[in-house]
Amino acid sequence: MELATTLISHTVWNAVREVGINPNYWYPVSWANELKPGKIMSVVIWQQAIAIYRDETGNLHALEDACPHKGIALHKGEVQGANLVCAYHGWALNGDGKLVDIPYLPPKQKLPCAQARSYPIQEKYNIIWIFPGNPSLAEHCHPPDVPEFDDPNWLMVPIPGHFQAHFSICNENTMDVFHGFLHKELQGWFDPLLINLREGEGKVCADYQVSYRGLLSKFLGLSEQGNQVTTKTVSIQYGYPHYHSSLEGISSLYLMRLPVGPSLTRSFSLLFLKIRLPQWFLSIFRPLLAQIIWNWFLKKFLDQDKEMIESEQRTYLANPQRRYVEINPAIVALQRVIVKQYEQYMQQSNQPGNNGHPDSSAIATDQSQPIKENSIIG
Repeated sequence: MELATTLISHTVWNAVREVGINPNYWYPVSWANELKPGKIMSVVIWQQAIAIYRDETGNLHALEDACPHKGIALHKGEVQGANLVCAYHGWALNGDGKLVDIPYLPPKQKLPCAQARSYPIQEKYNIIWIFPGNPSLAEHCHPPDVPEFDDPNWLMVPIPGHFQAHFSICNENTMDVFHGFLHKELQGWFDPLLINLREGEGKVCADYQVSYRGLLSKFLGLSEQGNQVTTKTVSIQYGYPHYHSSLEGISSLYLMRLPVGPSLTRSFSLLFLKIRLPQWFLSIFRPLLAQIIWNWFLKKFLDQDKEMIESEQRTYLANPQRRYVEINPAIVALQRVIVKQYEQYMQQSNQPGNNGHPDSSAIATDQSQPIKENSIIG
């Protein structure tokens, strides 16, 4: 559905800052190379503590981070073969969470019926993914496609992100191309213009026209001279709960979001760049070049965004009833999708309502209608 791109005033409430996630999607939890065979890692997906481990043959497993015996955190234990052994009494659970051994139980005595919840888990694009929702739905859902991942014509730069903020605030930052002012000292983009906006089931797509000049323009290959102004279109696609944005075949960013809790969010991003360097040079220096781009360039942008995101979260926590004014209709559409996904999950799982939070109909007008001026967000 096409939406209006006019920048008009919308009074914003903060229902979107209170919603949880729809867990029936694949969420990133770690870079895969950081979990070696025989090791365990503790991760959290929206307040669900999970112990992931790679067994001695390299296979991944994910269990609720609580031993069924006394609730001890399983990530404190150790890996023995294909099993995860609790640090307290040595109870051993297999990759499905089933109790398979108690070291002090007499040999002829039957094991008690004990089980830790297991989660679907997979490794893709050097990222470990977990499906925290209904496991029967996992095979019908997939992590985002990243076709550039194995393409030698692209330089890949992994980007980690940690934010002390609700995931909705982080997502709005990604959708909001109008904050180039923040990055002006880094020679970021300028003169943004929202030219297309579409909303669908679980999706928001926005096209922005942006201009570049200076170091960033030359680095991206947009111009030969740093003082030359180049105008391009940035396309941002939000497919709940992750992002893909692209700059006319010059760059492609996949941002995978991990909501940890109401005030903590992580991201695992893969940025692909078309660098004007010889292939032989890239093949030799690819890892070093990616590290240099991250440390000396991209991290500065991310740190500036992080400061703004966390400031917004602190202000919200100090006064959750404060009203705000938004003029970017892409942000309003994004908020509507986030709230609707949470509502759909709550309804499908037959859980109690949404804790008194206003429903998505209060976020803006009905989804089938373009956003109207002065619509109230609650």
